[in-house]
Amino acid sequence: MAVNSTVVLTLILLTLMFGAGVTSSVLGFTTGREALKGTTQPDVRPSNYAGTGKQGTVASKEQVSILKETDILKTVKARIEGRDPDKTTGANTKTDKTSSKPATAKKPAEPKASAKFPLNSRDGGITLEVSAASQRGNSMLLDVSMKNEGSQSVRFLYSFLNVTDDRGRALSATAEDLPSELPPNGQVYYGTVSIPTALLENAKQVSLTLTDYPGQKLQLQIAGIPVAK
Repeated sequence: MAVNSTVVLTLILLTLMFGAGVTSSVLGFTTGREALKGTTQPDVRPSNYAGTGKQGTVASKEQVSILKETDILKTVKARIEGRDPDKTTGANTKTDKTSSKPATAKKPAEPKASAKFPLNSRDGGITLEVSAASQRGNSMLLDVSMKNEGSQSVRFLYSFLNVTDDRGRALSATAEDLPSELPPNGQVYYGTVSIPTALLENAKQVSLTLTDYPGQKLQLQIAGIPVAK
């Protein structure tokens, strides 16, 4: 029986290819094993450290330090008392020195100067006087008197009465019972000046300024009138 030469050649090639593949695999495995000789995979299993082994026990001791309850209480007590837990002797000495230091006495308040009534102003024979200050309801009342010792009658327009406080604020005021024309007879005429207390907030003193009308030649001014409380 004759054998086809083509079939024989194909079988020979397949055999050679198979042999070459096996040989390459063996050589690759051998070479890789030789190259990895002495190299081991790191063991990262948690059981090696979290278990009962010595390494896990050592790591736990190094990471966690358990304090005694008595030591904690001593430290807290020392801090509450203002002492250094490690240097209680020095801290106590410092605390004692601080506590023994006498408190600084406050300076006594200086007495306030109070104006003495009556307060008056005189110009051109005309005298304006404030004899008292009091508070009634929502107003501060000033007891005012006027007299003319000159030779001529003098007229006044009390809307020109200027009232200011010690802060320089202009205040609304109302004059009552004072004459619009003051005759030259030396007679004393009495009246009141009323100032709303709401306008006197934080004020300690007030001032009055009055001039004649229409000439405005007189300057009657009384300052330092204490605010009635």
